[in-house]
Amino acid sequence: MTIDKWNIKLLGPSGGTAFQAVNTGRMPVPQDCSKSVSVLMSGGVDSSVTAYLLKEHGWDVLGITMKIPISCNTNKRGCCGADAAFVCGELNIPHYFVDITYAFGELIIKQFRQSYARGETPNPCVDCNTLLKFSLLWDFLEETFGISYLATGHYARVSKADNRTRLGRAKDKTKDQSYFIYGIAREKLERFILPLGELSKDEVRSTAGQLNLSVADKSESMELCFAGEGDYRLVLDDVEADRQGDITDMQGNRIGTHKGIANYTLGQRQGIGYAGGKPLYVGKIDAAANTIALGTREEVSTHTVRANRINTLIPEELVPGGKFLGKIRSYGDPKPCTLIDIGENNITADFDLPQFAPCPGQRLVLYNNSDNIVVGGTISAQK
Repeated sequence: MTIDKWNIKLLGPSGGTAFQAVNTGRMPVPQDCSKSVSVLMSGGVDSSVTAYLLKEHGWDVLGITMKIPISCNTNKRGCCGADAAFVCGELNIPHYFVDITYAFGELIIKQFRQSYARGETPNPCVDCNTLLKFSLLWDFLEETFGISYLATGHYARVSKADNRTRLGRAKDKTKDQSYFIYGIAREKLERFILPLGELSKDEVRSTAGQLNLSVADKSESMELCFAGEGDYRLVLDDVEADRQGDITDMQGNRIGTHKGIANYTLGQRQGIGYAGGKPLYVGKIDAAANTIALGTREEVSTHTVRANRINTLIPEELVPGGKFLGKIRSYGDPKPCTLIDIGENNITADFDLPQFAPCPGQRLVLYNNSDNIVVGGTISAQK
């Protein structure tokens, strides 16, 4: 994707201090030399501590916050990263907003709506990381400031051994976010920095508290940023959210009426509007027929999970019959599986134990025994 067509614009500097790059990153530098790095900052405690740690370790830090649509129309303090600008002032580092509204609308929100209309369960955070932060925005920052390094506050690890760079799970497995960032281009990994990969959340908050940062006690955002941290249905078109249709069992027999396929996701049990006398879960969503099907936990579970649009980070390990640890959701530990098929842009994994309701639109991410990501892709409909 070319940058020009997406109308990305630099706004700022926020605090009146312009960034002066010490080193563009275009030439190799010794490990102990000061280097310039762009830190993506949301105004939360994680990215704030990330900026501090990099500055303390000799990096020349530039704080960057994306200006995106919808969430910027809320009245919450910290909207669009105002807190990020405050923190940069506290740390005495320059900060800029980058207006990425048009690209965000086209690549994230539009695809989010289309995915729900197809009966899928999208993961816009993965899309944002892959398509915007690690692609368009990173390229824009390198062109604008000459900075080739990028850092985020994700809990994951970038490691280097034998002249190879790997992306793996965080030390604190309860906070690991590597699932969300598997889509980074392999050639960019050596310029990607994740200072929080060796820390726990408690340690990060403790650091922020010791520094008296204004965001030290700020709660974590658990909702969609572009929905103003509200219900995702606020972003969907009415016709997608409200068109009623049939509820069936897994054999196709009609048993009720649903309130619009965009209101459901595979594996959902609560809020379906149907009482069957036993626990039932959404097991199928057919957008063409405008139906959802309910089944028992066993009926909606499967050993086989397929994914397309893959991104491979360790190609030499991606072989049929290979043993991996796979995740089909962001939470929980990865589970043992075998890679049974590899296509040009797709993979199929067979899990040792049945996996509950793999959701088309979510991600399948495979790790090796060293907790490093080998490949990830978008889960497709099960055959």
